[in-house]
Amino acid sequence: MNPADKSPTIIVHEETDSLEELSEYLDVLSSSVRLRILKFLEKKPRNARSISNEIETSYENTKKHLDKLMSIGVIKKEAGLGAPTSKGIHPVWEYSIVQGGLETIIRNLGLFSNTRVQIIGNEISRRLDAVKNTLSREVLGNTPAAIVLGGPDDGKVFLLKQDHIRIGRIDPENKTAFSPENDIALSIGYTAVTRVSKPHGRFVSDKEHWYIEDCGSTGGTRLNNKKLEKNTRIALHDGDLIELSRGVSGVSLLMIIPEGS
Repeated sequence: MNPADKSPTIIVHEETDSLEELSEYLDVLSSSVRLRILKFLEKKPRNARSISNEIETSYENTKKHLDKLMSIGVIKKEAGLGAPTSKGIHPVWEYSIVQGGLETIIRNLGLFSNTRVQIIGNEISRRLDAVKNTLSREVLGNTPAAIVLGGPDDGKVFLLKQDHIRIGRIDPENKTAFSPENDIALSIGYTAVTRVSKPHGRFVSDKEHWYIEDCGSTGGTRLNNKKLEKNTRIALHDGDLIELSRGVSGVSLLMIIPEGS
């Protein structure tokens, strides 16, 4: 753990309902096969047979994996039409990711990690880290990410794919001044956040570490509740919480930084 980390620690006992629910949630997501299924379903709905062929396991095992994923509400099934055959076209069950399903998983795991959950007499913290690392590898491709907490973009995940990424509120009057594909452009409702064309702040990578820098914003930037000096880069760690301004018109970003990224 980062010695400078000020994120809270939560200690709960084994018999609590929240621990049991978290354990069941981690059990579902601990399988790399199930995460591969989620990755396969990202682009369009698929039936169980095509999923079985993709992950190279039996149809029966595939159905079991799909049932597990449905139990935590990350995928759904709806009637669709199968491929044409000599006997015609038949209806099939097609599975797809619920809207925002992957973002919700990443958000949930990130929040539990950020609070440094410690379980008396249990290895839940280790399992939590293991599942999050597997998710980063299988679904995100070990790409660092920033998760939005609160406000109109709550739960949205921004992948950090470039070495320099501007952060701020969207600027509809100056759309050519930023890249919607690469920069973190937040909804216009975050009025306390400086527009991304200024910008409010930026993420910078030197290939070994990621850094956050406040670019002279009006509302300021805080890292784990500590206010940053303007135009000064501070190293980031997995689970760090960034606040761009404060209050209902500000926003928080939870960092997911896989090992080796």
